Amino acid sequence: MGNPLIGVAFHWLGGLASASFYVPYRGVKRWSWEVYWLTGGIFSWLLAPWFFAGVQTNDLLGVLAATPAPNIWWPVFFGVLWGFGGLGYGLTMRYLGLSLGMAVVLGLCTVFGTLVPPLFLGDFHEKLLATTSGNIILAGILLTLVGIIVVAMAGARKDAALSDAEKAAAVAEFDFRKGIVVAIFAGIMSACFAFGLAAGEPIKALSAAAGTGPLWTGLPVLCLVMFGGLITNALWCGYLVMKNRSAGQWFGRGVATDPAAQTASPEHGATFEPAAIAAGSATPAKAPMLRNYLLCAVAGIAWYFQFFFYTMGESQMGTYGFSSWTLHMASIIIFGTLWGFAFREWKDAAPRVRGMVWGGVAILILATIVIGYGNYRGA
Repeated sequence: MGNPLIGVAFHWLGGLASASFYVPYRGVKRWSWEVYWLTGGIFSWLLAPWFFAGVQTNDLLGVLAATPAPNIWWPVFFGVLWGFGGLGYGLTMRYLGLSLGMAVVLGLCTVFGTLVPPLFLGDFHEKLLATTSGNIILAGILLTLVGIIVVAMAGARKDAALSDAEKAAAVAEFDFRKGIVVAIFAGIMSACFAFGLAAGEPIKALSAAAGTGPLWTGLPVLCLVMFGGLITNALWCGYLVMKNRSAGQWFGRGVATDPAAQTASPEHGATFEPAAIAAGSATPAKAPMLRNYLLCAVAGIAWYFQFFFYTMGESQMGTYGFSSWTLHMASIIIFGTLWGFAFREWKDAAPRVRGMVWGGVAILILATIVIGYGNYRGA
């Protein structure tokens, strides 16, 4: 039957993993964006899903073989669409920074990912409007949107008060207009992950019938959805690798600037900067290969863990499992904002602006409590 309060805790762990995934990439040295993004993606979209599903579920291959074809291909298809969102998510972090970027992307993602599934299934009124538990959960969803708006407004006020030099110091490639466009696209496409999980519900039932415990039945579905994400990202990064001739970086040949110091936007690849060339030498410094691979592995596995814990949390939410998406989004913004402060993105903001963003975080924390309580009443 599940325990929604434990489910909330799992969603917080997933939010922490998601908000933290980009941090290791900041330590990658002299690799182009497409090189380190795809390297981390191999871990997050391919290796980690199959490894953990193979370890934690019973008869993974047998379950997938017994699954009707539409229940295989729809999760993959939505995963491809989600891949566009994930790709844009990475670009948004580069253009807007952790705090503002996450607020915009995840705000839209919350609306579409939470409300579309019950609307599509035709039980929106029954689950959200006709019961007290549903009313409480809906209030929590609305509180989440309020919190997201407050955080986003604080981010916009912070950025409006900064000079161009200060914006560049906080976010090396800051571009508000480009970032907002990418963030809107990423937010809508990222919601497709929730659709992919919904399309894979029959797989969870088959996995449970094979003897898999309730916490882990969602892991086989992750293999499919995340494989779809791999397709999208691999195609785009492959195009950039060919365009920029950056494949040699995987083998220590050729260099680019560090992720935090690239001058070109990541969709076009990196350009060289004088900082990438050792003092007194005409030869660019070599990338620290082992360090780069390890950091990309950590980033990729952290990216996967957000959904690893998501499926665990969703398994505890009972009838209102779709509210898990809101809990996930709120948790990501809470921890993403904390990382924004840790990286001093808010150091030049006025005290009232910092107070505003902390107010938004408080609202989001309250929202997760309200949603958890609503699920607890309905359990």
